[in-house]
Amino acid sequence: MTSLARRHFQRVSAAQAAEDAGNQPMHGDAFELMQAQLFEDYRRLKSIHSVERKIEVKRELLPNYAEYVDGVLDAGQGAQDEVLMRVMLWRIDVGDIDGALPIARYAMRYQLDPGEQFQRSTAAILVEESADQALALPDDDDSLLDALIEIDALTHEADMHDPIRAKLHKALGNGHRARGELSDALTHYQRALELNDRVGVKKDIEKIERDIAKQQDPQPDTSPEG
Repeated sequence: MTSLARRHFQRVSAAQAAEDAGNQPMHGDAFELMQAQLFEDYRRLKSIHSVERKIEVKRELLPNYAEYVDGVLDAGQGAQDEVLMRVMLWRIDVGDIDGALPIARYAMRYQLDPGEQFQRSTAAILVEESADQALALPDDDDSLLDALIEIDALTHEADMHDPIRAKLHKALGNGHRARGELSDALTHYQRALELNDRVGVKKDIEKIERDIAKQQDPQPDTSPEG
């Protein structure tokens, strides 16, 4: 079977399995094949001590799950699926927040659980792990801002610990500041501070308030006439 035909087969098989599962836990040959692959990949990752190397390996492994994920998202009706949820988390781990978002939309729509080994909800994991990725970016990097805005909307009604939500608002503040959107940045920094007074945005708030004040009260032109 050619690579193209194989990918098509994987996607169609995953879609059929998702359709057959309905809103019951995923089952069927396509899922069990991916579940077995996930088990082997997880064992491989567990044997690696370096976090940096783990991320490299996850990036190598993720394409193997792409057709399965696409098939499930095409036809899924909310079946609990540990493979799908693990791929979402790996996407976030490697910094591919945009790649994680289609799964996140599906997971939040159907309120999927991340799995027994996780103590946080899907929404809390999505918010905290994505915010951590964004907070690690340089100050002038706004590349994750649009994804964070969507994550904020997706999880707006979800219950989670305030410090987790505070991280997201700090990351949103950083992104808006990088774009020069100071008013929006200030709003998010202030919300982050309300949720967690140790989130580390007090100096950011002070600086933005000064910058906004300067914009609103420009210095008079003192250059000589003529």
